[in-house]
Amino acid sequence: MKPAPEPVAATPAEPAAVETQVTVEAAVEKAPVASTEQAKPRSDGGQPAAAAPAPAAPELPSDRPRPRPVVPGAPRPRPVASASPSFGSARPVASAAPGGGLSQGQRRDDSRGGGQQQSRPGGQGGGGQQISNQGNQNTQNTSPTGQAGAGQLSRRGKKGKRGAVDQEAVSANITKTMTAMRGAPTRGRPGGRRFGADMRAEAEEQRVAAAEKERKTVRVNEFITVSELAQILGVTATQIVGFAFKTLGLMVTINLRLDFDQIELIAGEFGFQAVKESDYAADLTEGKEKDAEEDLRPRPPVVTIMGHVDHGKTSLLDYIRKANVVAGEAGGITQHIGAYHVSLPNGRQITFLDTPGHEAFTAMRARGAQVTDIVVLVVAADDQVMPQTVEAISHAKSAGVPMIVAINKIDLPSANVEKVRQELLQHEVVLEEFGGTTLATAISAKKGTGVPELLEQILLQADILELRANPSRQAVGTVVEAQLDQGKGPVATILVKNGTLKVGDDYICGIYSGRVRALHDERGKTVKTAGPAIPVQLLGLSGVPMAGDELVVVADAAAAREIAQRRERLNREANSRRTTRGNISLEDFMSHTAAGQKRQLRLVIKADQGGPAEALADSLEHLSNAEVTVEIIHRGVGAISESDILLAKAAGAIIIGFHVRPDNNARSAAEREGVEIKLYRIIYEAVADMKLALEGMLRPESREVVYGEAEVREVFKVARIGTIAGCSVRSGTINRKGRIRVIRDGVELYDGTIGSLRRFKDDVQDVKEGYECGIGVENFNDIKNGDVLECYRTEEVARTLEQMARGN
Repeated sequence: MKPAPEPVAATPAEPAAVETQVTVEAAVEKAPVASTEQAKPRSDGGQPAAAAPAPAAPELPSDRPRPRPVVPGAPRPRPVASASPSFGSARPVASAAPGGGLSQGQRRDDSRGGGQQQSRPGGQGGGGQQISNQGNQNTQNTSPTGQAGAGQLSRRGKKGKRGAVDQEAVSANITKTMTAMRGAPTRGRPGGRRFGADMRAEAEEQRVAAAEKERKTVRVNEFITVSELAQILGVTATQIVGFAFKTLGLMVTINLRLDFDQIELIAGEFGFQAVKESDYAADLTEGKEKDAEEDLRPRPPVVTIMGHVDHGKTSLLDYIRKANVVAGEAGGITQHIGAYHVSLPNGRQITFLDTPGHEAFTAMRARGAQVTDIVVLVVAADDQVMPQTVEAISHAKSAGVPMIVAINKIDLPSANVEKVRQELLQHEVVLEEFGGTTLATAISAKKGTGVPELLEQILLQADILELRANPSRQAVGTVVEAQLDQGKGPVATILVKNGTLKVGDDYICGIYSGRVRALHDERGKTVKTAGPAIPVQLLGLSGVPMAGDELVVVADAAAAREIAQRRERLNREANSRRTTRGNISLEDFMSHTAAGQKRQLRLVIKADQGGPAEALADSLEHLSNAEVTVEIIHRGVGAISESDILLAKAAGAIIIGFHVRPDNNARSAAEREGVEIKLYRIIYEAVADMKLALEGMLRPESREVVYGEAEVREVFKVARIGTIAGCSVRSGTINRKGRIRVIRDGVELYDGTIGSLRRFKDDVQDVKEGYECGIGVENFNDIKNGDVLECYRTEEVARTLEQMARGN
């Protein structure tokens, strides 16, 4: 045990502490203990503060037992030396009076000196206790009873360490505070556990409801086909076709594109909620601003020439180009640009759009690319209105653009202009001479007769439409054609709809983004800008866009890249739905077979340009019906590569090349993987071959051919053989290889095979009309006089797509 420290004299400022010194027992029972602390030498060698000597405390009587201190449960503080010499090593003392104890936050230890003594209010005048103090402060407190607290030495010590923290108490306080913030009952209150269980049950119900809502929500892109929607909803395409016909009154096919309103109604019928997630959604604010009236300027009209392929459409385009191009530049026209710009003698300009047939025009209209202002419908005077001409008329009406009829080939002897006008009237195309609003001109594209009048009518129609645009804004355009050039890379023909396209502009086009590197006009010359209704070739693309994609010039290149990446992700998801077959159960296989979805012709289309690829894909998709379908797994621009072979192998598809050929690696991969490659240069040859392939996939039609009939005249029972019917052939022939049908009073009793056919005692292969014979029916003996035996055969007849279209 350490020796007791020497007493230290109290300061003059603490006279009450000297006068009120009592024994420990008295201090515990009623009065606060007044003690002083011996000044300890400073660890840095400094001298302690001076203090007056204090009289020593009287010793405790030896006959009274020393009180046992009450040790608190919290970490024990360092002992403080007492001024009484009889204490020896000082120990912390807790007051026995009510309220006399110190809270844990008030207990501090100071291992390097510096302390204070503070009196606390007690139950009887306040019970005091010794505590240590951090730092070198010297304070004096007085209890509420009016008695001065014990004196304190003025010492300068170093800052003490923080005492141990009760982690359980801290956790309990945090839990209590968080519970109060949530508004839940605190622990110990009745219903606390029940309330917590209710909260957990409610959270679980919300999670289940959210999961069920997500399961019933389908995210679709606009213009998806019926077959794709059926795959997403998990139903058959026949169910969707039936619902659309009975409820919506729509005649839809499996490969028909649906808009979002139709998708929403169909999804709701099958218990799903459709959410639009379009890969061509307008995520940009550029291009949507409304132009001020004073900024609008007149622009040239955009004219699309449509019609049957044999009615002179190409000849008319060639004549217009040669007649209106500046001298010396006629031979420099690029034939594959798809759009060109001509200047007329009066200074006016016209932009002609050379789309690869009405199929591509349909695809552009389906995407909402309204780039055409006027449609010129070419009809041959020596022919009649063809089905494709009627389809072109409906396309023009659906697009909502005015139409001008050009009756071509009037220089031929067999031309009949009046007949063409009458046929147009039958298809609701009323010309001006019949009181309608449609302009018409008789022309000869070969000789140029009537072509100037046609151009004048185009300009007149443009003046009526009042076509204007704002050339001072950022450009917005449409992809007319796109291809992969061997030397230039991806090249796209852009028709600027509004604004001015400049070299160096950042843009987003479909699923691609980039910066305009160079611009070429229709004659191949480099230009710096392109205004409204001007077609240009764009170089610097990161990929080949699709015909009809919109090009928008943006100010934020980073945002354009982000949107392009999101569109590309959605495009990959749509492609994965078409290429992924997945596992199929026996029930699914049977239902698909019954629904006509088992037989599919999967194709991968590669072409030299985007327009022919899209036109071929649309033409082939129109061949689909309820029993056989055409699925375009992928279509692209460029040569057939090894990756195309691997894709076709994985999807079980045939590769169609249009004006392209496979490279050496692709040929080797096709031979190794067993992938068939079909190459074409004319689109109608490809359509005809695929039509024959689809007809070969059609299930043959079973037809019953009746050989003849025989009437039973007598019935014979032959041992070990059975019943033999003696018959007379009434019509046709009874053939031994045919099947036999037993008919009694117009009711069929049995259908089986012929067991034996004899004439007298000889086995014969057939018996003709008017002769008698004996017929044994296999496994049937209930034959009576007067029964009719009908001999027939069943044969399978190949069907055609035309018969499927007629419903036969």
